[in-house]
Amino acid sequence: MGPIRRALSAMLMFALVGAGATPAAAAGSPTWELRDIGQRMCVTSDFGHPGAYFLIPLYGDWSKTITTGMRNLPPGTRVVGSPTLPPGSHHEDYIIGGVHIAIAPAPVGVYRAEVWASDGEVTQAVPAVINVKERC
Repeated sequence: MGPIRRALSAMLMFALVGAGATPAAAAGSPTWELRDIGQRMCVTSDFGHPGAYFLIPLYGDWSKTITTGMRNLPPGTRVVGSPTLPPGSHHEDYIIGGVHIAIAPAPVGVYRAEVWASDGEVTQAVPAVINVKERC
């Protein structure tokens, strides 16, 4: 057998043996993704926004319940409600849900909050900027 045939034979064996193998790094990788869609909101410092929503841009497949929420919010702001997503999938362009927050009156500034999602093993977060101004 010539060198070219040996190389082709070795490549074919490698392809056949490796075809069913799953890389170790991929085994722990999530099959869902929380996407950054550039969410921003402006609120006034004297009023805030008691009925604000930030979107949950979740895509992919998940076999465990996913909980959602927000963190790093302006002082006094609270999460009013956030969805819990049962095992399932989402591959469409529309948004799967939103986190309802009550933004309290707060000092002027830019607050770099985050929308997060977790399946209990993996937690992903994306930015949600809240710009508190005297006037928007």
